[in-house]
Amino acid sequence: MTGVRSLCIDGDALIDFTAELVKIPSVNRPEDGLNELAAARLVARQMRAFGWEPLVQEAAPGRPNVIAIIDGGRPGPTLLFEGHTDVVTEGDRSAWNYDPYGAQIVDGRLYGRGSADMKGGVAAMLFATDAVARSGQFPGCIKVAALVDEEGMMIGAKSFVAQGHAEGVDGAIVCEPEAGEICTSQKGALRLRLFAKGKMAHGAMPGHGLNPINALSQCTVAFTRLEAELQERHGSHPHLGLPFITPTVLLGGEAAQMNVIPDRAEMAIDIRTIPGVNHRQLLTAMSDVAGGAAAESGVSIDMEVIDDRPPTETPPDAPIRYGSGGRARASQRRKGTLRRCPGHYRRDHPVARWGRAHRHLWPRRQMDRASGRRIRASAGGEASCRGVRACGSRVPRRLSAGTER
Repeated sequence: MTGVRSLCIDGDALIDFTAELVKIPSVNRPEDGLNELAAARLVARQMRAFGWEPLVQEAAPGRPNVIAIIDGGRPGPTLLFEGHTDVVTEGDRSAWNYDPYGAQIVDGRLYGRGSADMKGGVAAMLFATDAVARSGQFPGCIKVAALVDEEGMMIGAKSFVAQGHAEGVDGAIVCEPEAGEICTSQKGALRLRLFAKGKMAHGAMPGHGLNPINALSQCTVAFTRLEAELQERHGSHPHLGLPFITPTVLLGGEAAQMNVIPDRAEMAIDIRTIPGVNHRQLLTAMSDVAGGAAAESGVSIDMEVIDDRPPTETPPDAPIRYGSGGRARASQRRKGTLRRCPGHYRRDHPVARWGRAHRHLWPRRQMDRASGRRIRASAGGEASCRGVRACGSRVPRRLSAGTER
């Protein structure tokens, strides 16, 4: 869009919708019959109330993405506003000062699980887009996407891309809580599991067995060397820092059978990369390490790739960086600071993450579930718009997400 528009948002409706969304326990907990379905239905209902025609598309059974396209009526680029409808578990409810699904407003803050991450951002992008649409024609179009499973394996984002919805998008604003700072670079992520199969033996006669724990320990030592080589080769990114290879889980044997060498062991590895690191080459190096340990120990090792998300970085001259910076300065009367994203967000087009809530409100992340492909290694071989203002009688001057725990 060109120029400055004076836009008006119904503040009462925005707050009511945010509260209604927070009241939905959209944690993915199948054993309790919980997922994002109810939240997605509410988002779709609000889109229809705006006069949009949302596409509700399942990324997995009962877990739908909700997508709408608002045409500005004039030629121009496509801007994507993106958010997610899932939240992490509320944990121990007795540890909360307020009901995690009560959406109580106290002293101008809305409290509840997901109020910051990121139902407040979802509400903001919906109502801001509606304000733009009601203001008249604008160049290009706005695509609004509320996706599932951001807190897990990101099946919503992967489905969004696989179904072709990212095609033609010229830039994206991910409405996560970033304390008003603008995140334009994100680390890549690889999640791996190593499965080692050896031969059981009594602890008094270890030579009669093949110890899979020893084989995985060799891998751990070699991965530490590989990490050092990776860091020396690529150095430190100005916003993201160094790449890391971090073993996070090691399982093998039973405490009740401490005198028995187990026949199986397993290790999980979390890898964070920076722009310039080639994931395919890194996986080959990791597989070579596993193969070397297998050959030396006689233990067979399978390597499973659970998830593979490349690092991303929006170029310094991308228009979306200037646009987001201007909005941050306008809304907060300070410099739109550029920074890195502490995790990863997968996109193949210019991306800026920006939201008003604070990062210290982020809850702990859930561990990913395993699924993916195996490599054999064996022995012998929040959104804001320019000029938008809240209109309503009971809207606090500054409504923000309250602390979630």
